[in-house]
Amino acid sequence: MKENPLSVWKTSKYFHHLKSEEHDEIARETAVTIMLNGSQYATIVCTPKNLREMIIGFLATEGLIRFVSDIKEFTMDDVKGFAYIELHHMPDLNGSRERWIGSCCGKSREFYLKQDVQTAKTIMTDMDISTDDIFALMEQFESGAETHERTGGVHQAAIASNHAIIASYIDIGRHNALDKLYGYILEERLKLKDTCVLFSGRISSEVILKVSKIGIGIVIAKSAPTDLALRLADDLNITAIGFARENGFNVYTHESRVSNNTNQDTNLS
Repeated sequence: MKENPLSVWKTSKYFHHLKSEEHDEIARETAVTIMLNGSQYATIVCTPKNLREMIIGFLATEGLIRFVSDIKEFTMDDVKGFAYIELHHMPDLNGSRERWIGSCCGKSREFYLKQDVQTAKTIMTDMDISTDDIFALMEQFESGAETHERTGGVHQAAIASNHAIIASYIDIGRHNALDKLYGYILEERLKLKDTCVLFSGRISSEVILKVSKIGIGIVIAKSAPTDLALRLADDLNITAIGFARENGFNVYTHESRVSNNTNQDTNLS
């Protein structure tokens, strides 16, 4: 399976009734079926790049593995689009994908998948990030979003320290991009102290759940959050920052982790 995330498509473009023939770069899309201990578990539609990281991250967010060492064997059939995974210990999957009403910090108010109840973590990090750090990181994030700029068709997720991006992944699916990031973290045994997640898409409840499962307490996104995402972030002790663009951003939950470099109160009433 090719790892090039782009293909080229002959395109007719119209601008003010004028037509031109050009070649556009388009985000590639493929499907990978995960065979888990001999049985089909899931098919993921994704960008055909960093598939190993994505599958490892997906298995971890599903609660099927905790460490890469839980995987006995991992083979890919690139031609047919299959990943064959053998786990040392196969978990009980009965009812694992049923809807479940779970409690988060004892508030018992959100709908989860059963595996989310078991694997979502309340974040205890005491990381502090400054407004200058956020602006600088998002500038780095934007400058590295070459595939997004060329196609407009992919999401990007990155892990960063206060001062620099450590790793970044793209995919047509925002959840897949986060799974690739999680897979990298597990494979590299990356220490998560003083790290944050940078994200190109909307902060949905699923995004917050994946960030909590990774174990990171700050997510900074270019786009808007949903109300359910913010309620989950509040419960899971995650700092959710949205609309992080150019010279501004919104802090929705657990603002104590964000420090203002100017030390000036600029609240408007």
